[in-house]
Amino acid sequence: MGQFRRASKIEKDGSARISLKQLADWYKSLPEVRAKRSFKRDVELVNNLLKRLKEDARIRDITPGRIDSFRQSRLQELSPRNSGQTIKPATVNREVACLKTMLSKAVRHGLIRENPLAGYRMLLEDNVRAVSLDEKTFEKLLDCCPHYLRPMVAVAYYMGMRKSEIIELTWDEVDLTSGFIRLDGSRTKNKTTRSIPIHPKVALILKALPRGLHTTRVFLNQGKPIKEFKNSYSSSCKTAGLDDLTYHDLRHCAINNLRLAGNDFFRIMAISGHKTMSVFKRYNLVTEEELREINWKDSGRRMDTNVDTKAELKQKEDSA
Repeated sequence: MGQFRRASKIEKDGSARISLKQLADWYKSLPEVRAKRSFKRDVELVNNLLKRLKEDARIRDITPGRIDSFRQSRLQELSPRNSGQTIKPATVNREVACLKTMLSKAVRHGLIRENPLAGYRMLLEDNVRAVSLDEKTFEKLLDCCPHYLRPMVAVAYYMGMRKSEIIELTWDEVDLTSGFIRLDGSRTKNKTTRSIPIHPKVALILKALPRGLHTTRVFLNQGKPIKEFKNSYSSSCKTAGLDDLTYHDLRHCAINNLRLAGNDFFRIMAISGHKTMSVFKRYNLVTEEELREINWKDSGRRMDTNVDTKAELKQKEDSA
């Protein structure tokens, strides 16, 4: 906060003299912001805002109208991650949400009098991915992965753990005797301790893995802890003919498969770490094949499009 003084009742509102870059630098220096697990992602969002809204823009110039223009412009840009596709509304919403958070914190710390984007509505998102990967297709993907990547792909597909939870997994978190992986709150997205049952196939994989000499990390490549595998995973997906399959999609598959296996939502959410049903629902894809197996209370039968109606049955009886 040394770069600009707090606004007071006597001084002119800080929004007239504080630039967007000054606000961004101050925000990134806050201890609670730097402690976030998503800090790197926040920095990326902030950089996108500075690039497109201009670093020297004053806070008073960050109006809802200007953000409307920013959003429309962003939605027309090509995505750097998905070739040939434009930026998704969800991405733009994350950027605007980051800006709103910066402004809200500035108000709370007395740097500006009010948040010019208070009450600003986000874009509607259609972020439910229709992801379905059967065992045969998954085995094909696994065969296309380099040897060191296969265990991490299997854990994601069978157990639905998040990428960071898998990469940073240590042997003291793995209990092969009781069949659980136990994560401390410092290792989970929602900061709560979580116990994850180990899938039988994953248990066999873990038992066969060699232990590192100077590390407790589970997943290694040539004896060293793996830090990132985005490129090798993308390459494996392309070889398997699954270009659009993200690593996070494997988590979707695991959660959906747990539901298809007949587990109740409470146990699945305890495994996946979801706290709200609204987010959990996005991970479950109910197909027409499932709907065809629906049970009807009045008949006690599953839906079958080939079953004759009562009128048709009576007509057959009369004609017999």
